[in-house]
Amino acid sequence: MSERETVRTLLDQAGQTYAAEAGIKLADKPAPLYRLLVLSTLLSTRISADIAVAAARELAGAGMGTPKGMSEASWQDRVDALGRAHYKRYDEQTATALGDGARHLLDEYDGDLRKLRKRADGSARRVGELLTGFPRLGPVGASIFTREAQAVWPELRPALDRKVLDGARRIGLPAHADDLAKLAPKGDVTTLAAALVRVALDKKLADRVNAG
Repeated sequence: MSERETVRTLLDQAGQTYAAEAGIKLADKPAPLYRLLVLSTLLSTRISADIAVAAARELAGAGMGTPKGMSEASWQDRVDALGRAHYKRYDEQTATALGDGARHLLDEYDGDLRKLRKRADGSARRVGELLTGFPRLGPVGASIFTREAQAVWPELRPALDRKVLDGARRIGLPAHADDLAKLAPKGDVTTLAAALVRVALDKKLADRVNAG
């Protein structure tokens, strides 16, 4: 297969962002950006992506889809929501981090991640640095957020980190961000990035894509 044929096969089999899977209609607005922040925090621990996505849905469904809702929920409310999604291994630590993170967002950015973006002043690197100021959101979590947020924050493009490039190598695509971005249909680097992460995490999926 050519590289473009490989990309088409990949997107046919795994062409969904993690935000979309979590039911987040991503837009440059406070609520969906916050839900993406929560999802990124959940995905950055050593737990399956499916469970993290389910936990993000559960938290939002329980009224914790805004920083105000998260901060006003009790610690036990957060633990219970995570438990319903089987996010049990890190539930207590994560419940604490989500509460602290919501308060940090409210105190530092008035609950609006667009103010973090403004503070970064067009610098993708600075966006990542500011994101690591949130509890349990280290460089890995910041990369997850920027991979998905590049759909609505163009200055982040192409946000194609090491995990994305690992996926690209696995299916014979260029392992260089700029070359890889050129293969994204209609410039949709976000969906391509998510699909390549899925390939990096799932050898069977990679084998199906390689088989065409």
